[in-house]
Amino acid sequence: MYTILLRMLNDTNEATDALQESFINVFNSLSTFKFQSSIGAWIKTITIRKGIEFQRKMNRLQTVQIEGSEVGPVVWPEHMNAESLDLALSKLTQGYRTVFLLIEVEGYTHKEVGNMLGISEGTSKSQLYHAKKALQKLLEGYQYS
Repeated sequence: MYTILLRMLNDTNEATDALQESFINVFNSLSTFKFQSSIGAWIKTITIRKGIEFQRKMNRLQTVQIEGSEVGPVVWPEHMNAESLDLALSKLTQGYRTVFLLIEVEGYTHKEVGNMLGISEGTSKSQLYHAKKALQKLLEGYQYS
């Protein structure tokens, strides 16, 4: 969960603070948990929402209300390492990066992401479309060093 917060917020101190506040929220809200649900998914939702709250406080979350068509998978250069990929992801706007990470890395659906972020399913699709286009463009200029 720390990793997703770090990628969302792009700041180790903010990610640590958000994770700590998330677990405080989990502990304080434990009495409201419905044991028919997955506790892991419930904790992840609280954590993601805390990350979004931090983004909004930092006034960085940007949403785009444009309907886009599907974009295929992003093609990573074969020689690209995790550090370079993180650098490319960090160059995306917060909104694009958050949706990209939740869908492509964490495996959530557009509907789930929409519910978590308080946006429509169409906006989630649009954000992912634009995130993939931006990443593809960033990766075109990637040079092996």
